[in-house]
Amino acid sequence: MDNNNGSENAAPDTARSTKDDKLKWILRSGWKGICPRCGEGHMFKSWLKLTDKCEVCGLDYRFAAPDDGPAFFSQCIVAFPLLFVVVWLEVAYHPPFWVHLVFSVPLMLAGCILPLRPIKGWLVASQYVNKAQEAGTEGLWAKLHGSEDHASPAGSDKRD
Repeated sequence: MDNNNGSENAAPDTARSTKDDKLKWILRSGWKGICPRCGEGHMFKSWLKLTDKCEVCGLDYRFAAPDDGPAFFSQCIVAFPLLFVVVWLEVAYHPPFWVHLVFSVPLMLAGCILPLRPIKGWLVASQYVNKAQEAGTEGLWAKLHGSEDHASPAGSDKRD
């Protein structure tokens, strides 16, 4: 048995305990749009709209607050590098304006819009896996939702 070497073929529950495996789980559940708790339910009910609860395990997605994160990361990862390609194209070849309309604009739009859902999924999964919440809001969260079960919005698996 390979219980000492931490191989890649470890059981999923055991694998999630390490930092690298947490990252793999966050990326997988975010990319596929699946529940970060059970890995079976859906995270989204439309393109960028989160479901209220996981239909399999009942995870309440009210803890999730990715806000402008997906747009910010999409711009930083995709838009700025593509902007350099567009500027290089203009400086190197001086193409007519229609080339930018045919090449640059669709490339920028697709490059910025398509990654929004996986990035939002990654952020939500990361918030759940790392139990992230705004500092000092535990009591406020409990008051807003009327129970101590929600005192830790990204909290334990005991909530249903």
